[in-house]
Formats: sequence, C-alpha cells, structure tokens
Amino acid sequence: MSRINKRIKVKNELARQIMGEILGTFVLLLFGCAAAAQVKTSRETKGQFLSVNLAFSIGVMCAMYLCRAVSGAHINPAVSLSFCVLGDLAWIKLLPYSLAQILGAYLASGLVYLIYHDAIMEFSGGVLTVFGPNETASIFATYPTDVVSVQTSFLDQVVGTAMLMLCILPLNDKRNAPAPEALLPPIVATAVLGISMSMSANCGAAINPARDLGPRLFTFTAGWGKEVFTSYDYFFWIPLVAPMVGGVLGSIIYLVFIQWHLPEPEDEPESGEFKEQTKVMEQNNKKDELYHKISSL
Repeated sequence: MSRINKRIKVKNELARQIMGEILGTFVLLLFGCAAAAQVKTSRETKGQFLSVNLAFSIGVMCAMYLCRAVSGAHINPAVSLSFCVLGDLAWIKLLPYSLAQILGAYLASGLVYLIYHDAIMEFSGGVLTVFGPNETASIFATYPTDVVSVQTSFLDQVVGTAMLMLCILPLNDKRNAPAPEALLPPIVATAVLGISMSMSANCGAAINPARDLGPRLFTFTAGWGKEVFTSYDYFFWIPLVAPMVGGVLGSIIYLVFIQWHLPEPEDEPESGEFKEQTKVMEQNNKKDELYHKISSL
C-alpha cells in the first residue's frame, strides 16, 4: 500500500494545495446549498432559514478538518487575499487558490442540482427563474432583498467579511492567545454562524466570492440564464468584490488595533551568551561545594 501511495502522491506543493481547496470548498457548498434546496423546495416544512446557516457553518468546520493540513483551508478568495496581504501566502498562489475555490463551489452546486432536480422542477413548475414566488436561483447564489440599495449591500458584505477576518486572525496568532489547533475548525464555524445569523437579511451573507460566483456560474449554465448576472441592477459584482475589500480591511484593523501592540516574545539568549552563563553557574556551584566542605571540617 505504501508503494502505491508513493506512486500516486502529488509531489508539486501548489498542485496539492489546489486539490485541497477544490475539495474543501466543494464540501462547504455541498452542505450549504443542499440545505437551501431542502428548505426552499419543501416550502420550509423540512427546515428553515436557520437550517441553512447551520449547514454552511458545519460545512466550514468539516472543510477545515478535511484540507487544513494540505492547503490551509482558506475555502474563500477573500481569506486567501488577506493572507497574501499579511505575508502568509505567496501572491503567486492567489489566482490558483481562487480558481480552485470557485471550481469546487461550481461542482458542488452541480451535485446539489442533481440530488434535488425533481424537487426543484416540481417547486418551480419546470421554469427556472430568478424572480417570483417559485424562484429557485437563490438556492445556489445570493440575491438582495428588494428594499436594499447597492451601497447598503456593498457595506453589508464589507462589514461581514471584515468581521470574519477579525474572528479568524487571533485564533492562530502565537503572540495573542491562540486557540488549540484541533479546535480551530469549530471555532471558525461558530464565527461564521454568528455572522450569517446576524447579517443575512440584506443580501444573504455570502462573505465569500467563491461561495457566490461558483454557484452563480452553475445556474447560468444550467438553465437559469443571464438573469443570474443582470438581475437586481447587476448585483452579482457585490459579493464578488466587497468581500475582498472587507477581508483586507479586517486584516488591517487587526494589525493596527491588536497585533502591533501585543507583547514581544522573550528573546532566547544567544548560544555564546548561554554557554557563558552555564559556565558561570557551574563555577558558582563548585565554589558552593568547596565552601560546604571547608565548613564541615
């Protein structure tokens, strides 16, 4: 078995990371969009809006446990961009990471459509639309409510994603009070749940360009048509751009208000200094021993 593993193991680091991001984002969207499909097509007899929030949060947790050791489990281009700004991810990896995340979201949307195809067709009467009481596009991508302006929608996504980064960054900061490694996924999932429960009313709390663009591209190719891009005054660009702005903004706020003011870790003595201190301590111990011998005479 070990020989087979060695033969099929991908040796290129970036290729492994891309595979991890594809599968991680796939798992996230499979949980979330499947829950949305169940709630929508059952007319909320088999779940409610909270069910979708919980499913996305559980998806975050499972995705992080799944691929964190391989790719870092960003599963979100806004997170990847923020880590590039902070110097934790090479800029050259930003585009491959983002494309992998969008692909994973697209594939998950396709699988959800296959699983719930009959229910979607029965609910919609066979007409796949973005508007109306029997619309089904919101199963996959996010859309704003009619009363929300473009400015409010943009601000909503900026604030939500900034909050996400403010919740994520201290968890693994060794100079702060980091969480145990094994508990990072459920803690991040809880933060996502809090954001989605408090900031979903305006436009669905995407806070993740891949979570929105991947499913939106799928609905465009699966029969919903160009309305998925043109509806609500071309709303699609907001969950694509605003989370990127919010992620960087949240990271900068964390640096300026928290990280730059954390106490510096105690510097370890240099090797030469350490040896000198050890030598002095040994000499002092010998002097003490000699003193006790003389005193006992």
